[in-house]
Amino acid sequence: MVILEQVRQSEPNGVMYRDTFLNVDFGLIPTGDNNTAHAPALIETADGGMLCGWFAGSFEGSGDISIVVSKLDPETQKWSVPVTVSQGVDRSEQNPSFFRAPDGKIWLIYTSQVSRQEGKDNMQFTSIIMVQKSADEGQTWGNPEVLFDQEGTFGRQGIQILSNGRWLYSTWLCEDSADGLTNDPTEFRLSDDEGQTWRAVRMPDSNGRVHANVVEVEEGHLVAFMRSRFADFVYSSESFDFGDSWSVPEATVLPNNNASISAIKLASGEIALAYNVNSAPNAAFGQVAWPGLRNPVAVSVSEDFGKTWPIGRIFEAAEGYIGTENKTNNSQHEYPTLYQDSQGNLHLVYAYRNRLCVKYVRFTVADLFGEKRESVGVYNPTSGEGVEK
Repeated sequence: MVILEQVRQSEPNGVMYRDTFLNVDFGLIPTGDNNTAHAPALIETADGGMLCGWFAGSFEGSGDISIVVSKLDPETQKWSVPVTVSQGVDRSEQNPSFFRAPDGKIWLIYTSQVSRQEGKDNMQFTSIIMVQKSADEGQTWGNPEVLFDQEGTFGRQGIQILSNGRWLYSTWLCEDSADGLTNDPTEFRLSDDEGQTWRAVRMPDSNGRVHANVVEVEEGHLVAFMRSRFADFVYSSESFDFGDSWSVPEATVLPNNNASISAIKLASGEIALAYNVNSAPNAAFGQVAWPGLRNPVAVSVSEDFGKTWPIGRIFEAAEGYIGTENKTNNSQHEYPTLYQDSQGNLHLVYAYRNRLCVKYVRFTVADLFGEKRESVGVYNPTSGEGVEK
C-alpha cells in the first residue's frame, strides 16, 4: 500500500497530497497530451481557487507550443486537466503571466514568436507580447490581442500596479545575432492611464540581466531582481522615482544559473525570492553560460530590500547529487514562480523533473521562516477535512 501511494503521488494526476516531512501540501498538475511543461505562473480566483498557466507542446520554440491553463478547485482540492488558451498558428507562445486589472478581469499575458526555422533554432528576436482577458475568473478567455508589437520583446512577470497607480510591465529585448543573449537589455513599459498608452524606460548597462521581477519596497522605491545570462548571481537594480530611472544592476549574494527567478513582497513587508541554488562553476561576467544546474528550488527572504538574505529554505532538493555529475544525475526543476494569496498562504510552482509536468507546493509563511506554530488548521486531502497540527 505504501508503494502504491508513492506511485500515485509521483503521477501528474492533479491530486493534492501532504508531505509530512516538509510540512507542505503538493500536487503534480496534469499535462494532458503535451510533452513538455515550462514557465508556470499563478493567480488566485475569486472563489479561493488558483489558476496556473504554462507553455506546453513538443519542444520550446516549436510552432505547436501554446499557453495552457489549469485550475485548482477550492472544494475538491484537485487540479483540472489543462485547457489550451492561446491561438497562434505556427508560433511558439511562451512565458505566461497573470494580471488582475482594476475592473476585475484577469489578463493572461504571454510572448509569441515565429516557430523555429531550419538552421535557426532561436527565434526569440521575432517575439511580440500578446494578451487574452477573462471576465469569468478564467473559465473562458477572449480573443488574443497584441499588447506590445515591438519584435524581440520578451516578458515573464505580470503587470505591477504601483502605489501611485502607475502600471509597470518588465521586459527584455532579444536580438538576432550570434551573441544576442549577451546583449539582451532590460526595459520597462510604464503606463499612467491604466494601459491605454505606454512608454519605455531602459535600465542602463543591463545587457544579459533579464526576467526582471519588480517589488515596490516603499512608496516610489522599486527594486528589480534579475536572472543573469552569465550564470553567476541574481542581480538587482533600484528606482526611487516609480520606475522613471534605474541604477546599474549589481550582483546580489544569491547564485543564478541562467534561469528564471521570482520575487514578491510578502504581506509582512519582507521580500521573498524563489530560485535555483546553483551557478556556473567558472562563470565569467559578460559570457553567456548554460550550466544546466537548475536545482534545487529554494525560497530566500530579505528584510533589508535585498541587500542580505538571512532566511531561506529548500522546497525541492532534486535527487541530491553534488559534484561534477550534478548536471546529469539531478533532474532539472526550473522557472519557479512564487505567489502569496489573500489569506497569506504561499504558493510555489515550477517545471518539474526536466519539464515532465508542473509541480505545485503550498505552505505558510511560518513554514518558510521556520517559526513554531500551535494548533494550526491543515487541510487533510484524505478525509477532505481540516485537522489540527
